[in-house]
Amino acid sequence: MIQKKNIWFLSLFSLILVLSIYYITMPTEMMIKTNKPKDEQPTMDIQEGNILLAMRVESDEELQDEIASLKEVISDSNSTLEEKNEAFDKIKTLNSNRSTEEMIEKQIKEKYELDSYIKIKGNNISATVKKDKHDKELANQIMRTIQENFDTSKNISVKFQK
Repeated sequence: MIQKKNIWFLSLFSLILVLSIYYITMPTEMMIKTNKPKDEQPTMDIQEGNILLAMRVESDEELQDEIASLKEVISDSNSTLEEKNEAFDKIKTLNSNRSTEEMIEKQIKEKYELDSYIKIKGNNISATVKKDKHDKELANQIMRTIQENFDTSKNISVKFQK
């Protein structure tokens, strides 16, 4: 019979493995650092039109902070089993949402040849698409493309950004 400690070990090991693969396969543009001070770097990215990249980096930092705090709950000996299970389930949900966001961004890139940033929070999905003009028909098509990835109805909003 498998012991609880073994299940926790395998679960955490799997999570670490998935995160490691994610970081290994990250685009090198996100990992390259310039010699500029940190406060100049985001300003430079936004000025060059990489608002979507700046949004993704900020979102990834928030995600990593949230996962780190959840891992503290899991590793805390004072946490109850229920708290640890909730924290572990939330980590799984966060990672699942992140991979779904990447998949949808890739679909939009392939189907409409547009860069995008997708953020999933519960039943709400916001899409920011890099395009100069707002196009209602394109927004509706993007919303349908996003909805096709889910079995249940989602609240989807599309915003166009230069």
